[in-house]
Amino acid sequence: MHVRAAALTDADGIAAVHVRSWQAAYRGLMPQEVLDGLSVEERADGWRSILADPERISRTLVAEHDGRVVGWAGFGDARDEDAPGTGELWGIYALPDSWSSGVGHALITAVERELADAGHAVAYLWVLEGNERAGAFYERHGWAADGAAKVENRPGLVLHERRHVKTLKDAVG
Repeated sequence: MHVRAAALTDADGIAAVHVRSWQAAYRGLMPQEVLDGLSVEERADGWRSILADPERISRTLVAEHDGRVVGWAGFGDARDEDAPGTGELWGIYALPDSWSSGVGHALITAVERELADAGHAVAYLWVLEGNERAGAFYERHGWAADGAAKVENRPGLVLHERRHVKTLKDAVG
């Protein structure tokens, strides 16, 4: 497995991971009609726009195995106004058939290093309430829930999320 910066040509692979991982990880946590309505083609178009934007504020890494994108992670400066100077892991996903294979570990390790190298001493991420698998994954990697919560309204659903934080000083080295 190899982790590298995403390229425009990765849009289809990232979109496939995005849709399939949401459909598996969020089953029972989001309305099924929302999950069933996800489209790889629509996500791929969105990812092409994101990856082609020279002024985008996030970075995206992909994990590939045998030339196929099996996971991705998006990260950058914190988007929340109450967290200036911190980094944020915006999302990390892997194909369901790649769960527990090291893809997530490789991606989160690379993201932590990139955020630390960018000067962030601390980073945070948001986990959908009820997503115990993700919460346990992040906790195994040293990210701790800090008690903060938020509600995000999206078309067709309301997401309740909890924040996890990590000091990144140990990520470099």
